[in-house]
Amino acid sequence: MRRSGILMPISAIPSRYGIGTFGKASYDFVDFLVRSGQRLWQILPLGPTGYGDSPYQSFSTFAGNPYYIDLELLIRKGYLTREECDSYDFGDDPHDIDYEKIYFSRFKALKKAWGRAMERGLGNRAKYLDFVERNRYWLEDYALFMAVKDFFGGVCFLEWDEDIRLRKKKALARYREKLEAEIDFYRFQQYLFWEQWSALKGYANKKGIEIVGDIPIYVAFDSADTWANPRLFLLDEEGKPIGVAGCPPDVFAVTGQLWGNPLYDWKYHRKTEYKWWIQRIAYCYELYDIVRIDHFRGFDAYWFVPYGDETAENGHWEKGPGYELFGTLKKTVGKKPVIAEDLGFLTDSVVKLVKKTGYPGMKILQFAFEAWQDSEYLPHNYEKNAVVYTGTHDNDTTLGWVRGLSAKDARFAMQYLGVESKRELPWACVRAALGSCADTAIIPIQDYLELGSEARINVPSTLGINWRWRMDERALSKELAAKIKKTAKLYGRI
Repeated sequence: MRRSGILMPISAIPSRYGIGTFGKASYDFVDFLVRSGQRLWQILPLGPTGYGDSPYQSFSTFAGNPYYIDLELLIRKGYLTREECDSYDFGDDPHDIDYEKIYFSRFKALKKAWGRAMERGLGNRAKYLDFVERNRYWLEDYALFMAVKDFFGGVCFLEWDEDIRLRKKKALARYREKLEAEIDFYRFQQYLFWEQWSALKGYANKKGIEIVGDIPIYVAFDSADTWANPRLFLLDEEGKPIGVAGCPPDVFAVTGQLWGNPLYDWKYHRKTEYKWWIQRIAYCYELYDIVRIDHFRGFDAYWFVPYGDETAENGHWEKGPGYELFGTLKKTVGKKPVIAEDLGFLTDSVVKLVKKTGYPGMKILQFAFEAWQDSEYLPHNYEKNAVVYTGTHDNDTTLGWVRGLSAKDARFAMQYLGVESKRELPWACVRAALGSCADTAIIPIQDYLELGSEARINVPSTLGINWRWRMDERALSKELAAKIKKTAKLYGRI
């Protein structure tokens, strides 16, 4: 079945209060997808973000980002007033996310909403208590982790007092009692997140739109996952990593990429029959219809960098769990739709693993036109069981990429795509993706809008400039929807 969709982060949805939310503009985007003949809405990870604001470095693999809770919906509930929301400074650039301002304002607004909810009742307290009980296996550790983190001024848990850092029983009991109100505040945030996201997803599904979620292979070190479940990771007796994740040196990064995430103790996971992974993936399918698993090659072999190294140069390869993990998941969670992010340097063993799982891999058109070489990313080399993108959140927009092409590579791209000028290349790439034999094509919204590098989402290995782009509220016109639908229909994706 041929289908197509659009990659659009929640954070980039237009909104009144600084960052995209699960409010009206997200429902409008679903309606735009329907008018455009699309079947899929791909988003980025939904977890609460910390230092660097990356959705791939979250305080929890289970929790949701409270920034996405829509304040307009809370005004409707009577938890906040319009005047209160307008009094906070969430940033004044409609095309840029000011995370610092949001951090200092959003939680004040949510705490005020929590206070009113406690005074007036939650509307359906039984529903709230059911949510807390169903998610107790992760929610209690996350709420306590965040409350304690606030108590210690937001520092990494390695800097907490030793008793709570190492989760001594008496310390856990003492902080639960001392921080009872703060813990409940974090439970409340997660309930609001779940309530609003479930309603939005339900609306999308009723309209025939499936949600493609994104799950990072690793969790952040400074997270509830690492603090509450140290046995899952390669940590020493003090709770410090023995090794951390990254990528080896290559032509793009001469010293490699040092991500810093804790590495999994796969021997322990195997002993537990992958219980944590089963919980993690099962929960993903409560949030999404399809799951894209990031850095899939890390399940075959992963780059082990000694903790404390300043670069990834001295790392080495270690064997991952391979197919055993995915075989176990299929037996327990069932055969679920997955997209394998199989980009980067792929060995024969990685290729075999992806093929054995049956998951579609990814094809990126921007990777295809280099030095007139026959590349696996050129459309004539695709197979049907694949998902093709013009680019991902880690790439420049296609217009930005075109502007940076060398004259030689631009000539190759123009010849291959059958156009006469560079300015025609961005839309030609969209057409090539939709026209390819790949069953699924997903195009970033920036490429349909033909935006340049100013709309880029992320530049890997940089800090402070990423995850900030927001779409203009007038961008999604009827004319654009008609153009997208016409092209999708032309290539048999409707």
